[in-house]
Amino acid sequence: MTTAALVLSGGASTRYGGYPKALLQVDGATAIERVCDRCLDRGFDPVVVVAGPHHGPIAHALRGRPVTVVAAERWHEGRTASMQAGLEAIPEDRDLLFWPIDHPFPGGRAIDRLLAARDADALAVWFIPTFEERGGHPVLWRALLRSELFALRSDAPIRSLIPEFGPQVGRVAVDDPGVVANVDTPEEFASALEAWRRREPD
Repeated sequence: MTTAALVLSGGASTRYGGYPKALLQVDGATAIERVCDRCLDRGFDPVVVVAGPHHGPIAHALRGRPVTVVAAERWHEGRTASMQAGLEAIPEDRDLLFWPIDHPFPGGRAIDRLLAARDADALAVWFIPTFEERGGHPVLWRALLRSELFALRSDAPIRSLIPEFGPQVGRVAVDDPGVVANVDTPEEFASALEAWRRREPD
């Protein structure tokens, strides 16, 4: 089954003083390169990156990679507006890995666990990785969620759809604290980077 990836980097990084989180360095690579390479290594097709005010630098960082960089013209309306801009570039029949760039540390094994859970569970449509019972990112969506995602208001949280699907939301336990490492501030990024270096990266 062909699966697409949508990497979300549409915000202004205001809590970072305007410096794009996509360009933070993770041991020799930018966060956006690291995330996209994990997707490309697993054959996701297409790999779409959504960029807002930092479109130019992000596209430059990804030059030479088979990645589509979409400009989110309505990025200021919220994360959902940016997600919907990227979804426009993805074929309707593709399941989708949705990966916000403020979670740059998940490893490949966590992604493999999500894909395995999708293949084993015919009922679930939304797969959330969990670490120590906390939900994180990236998440995996079946293609049939597409209409629901487009129906959301541009300023509505994507997670507001979760209650609608009840038992069709699969929670997938992974041994990877990176899935819950949300790096909205420099302090959070420094802490998550140190933790990532202490464990075996994959």
